[in-house]
Amino acid sequence: MAEPLGPVTWLDIWRADGVEVAEDATHLHGRGLAGLRWAVRHAVHRIRHPHVRIPYGPHRDQWGHLYLPSARDAGPARAVPEGDVPSGDPSPAGDVGSAIPVAEGDAASGEHGVPLLPRRRAAVLGVRAGEVAGGPSPVVVLVHGGYWRSVWAADLMEALCADLTARGFAVWNLEYRRPDLHGWDATTADVAAGVEALTRLDAPLDLGRLAVAGHSAGGQLALRAAADGAGVALAVSLAGVLDLVEGDRRWVGTGAVAAALGVTTWDDLPERERSTAERVYGGASPLVRVPIKVRQLIVQGSGDDLDLVDFGRRYARAAANAGDEVTYLEMVGDHFAVIDPRTPIWEATAHAIAEALH
Repeated sequence: MAEPLGPVTWLDIWRADGVEVAEDATHLHGRGLAGLRWAVRHAVHRIRHPHVRIPYGPHRDQWGHLYLPSARDAGPARAVPEGDVPSGDPSPAGDVGSAIPVAEGDAASGEHGVPLLPRRRAAVLGVRAGEVAGGPSPVVVLVHGGYWRSVWAADLMEALCADLTARGFAVWNLEYRRPDLHGWDATTADVAAGVEALTRLDAPLDLGRLAVAGHSAGGQLALRAAADGAGVALAVSLAGVLDLVEGDRRWVGTGAVAAALGVTTWDDLPERERSTAERVYGGASPLVRVPIKVRQLIVQGSGDDLDLVDFGRRYARAAANAGDEVTYLEMVGDHFAVIDPRTPIWEATAHAIAEALH
């Protein structure tokens, strides 16, 4: 029997929850027929941009993919010249960075004896961790969206991983437990733990130049992590859900906010439930948390859902009025243009990130 050509991507069209798969396999599920496009795209990215999953906890959804700029890149945090921006489709194998694998017998143990982070650098694709261009690289943590639902996963951000690595950034594409299956506290804790795990990774990372960037629901999680003291120099919202109170009242994502947080903000709640809602939303909603005392970049496509456009504009004003250093970037584009490397709005975003982490 012939060996498979590369890592396997399993696609379940309707299944709501994930299943355990081999470490070199991926299970995409619950996205309907439209999920076929994402499955093909993910399979191509995995073949052309190999990386190794590094767990930060015992659950199958507690991991990240680390990408490093290769020695062939021009230097740290550079801007890609106009006309040379990588497309959403990956370039030939090995062109854009690589990851540090956790080799057998080479992992520090986290809680429950789970291999956590490598004790020494390992080679992959002929690029060693110590051979990236320009020494330690600035780091961007990517937090995917999907209205906090388990059918969407870190593969949504893979095109940005390739683009940012080509610009000289190290990228940590973070997966986390979603609240529809694990509860809101698990989601919040995972994002914080995933960012903190970088401090224990033996890799050429400049954590003094660390950004966390989230798309859609991930924008809320990114700003929440920054507000909770994740130690980042820059927090980036890409079409983020930044007002959870109003998001619940407007039923964004067909009730996604209340479903994720486990409580609604409706005015006719009993007193005890109202108190719980105030506590949960007070900790989770970026608009309630200002000032977060971290430099911020709020990016919004003008053709996105009008509620998200409104949230982004109002949040940026509120944060600035509260004393935060905020840049608001609104350009033509829909909800996914902000994570598509081929678009002008992403090019402007990437330049702004590079400028902030220079």
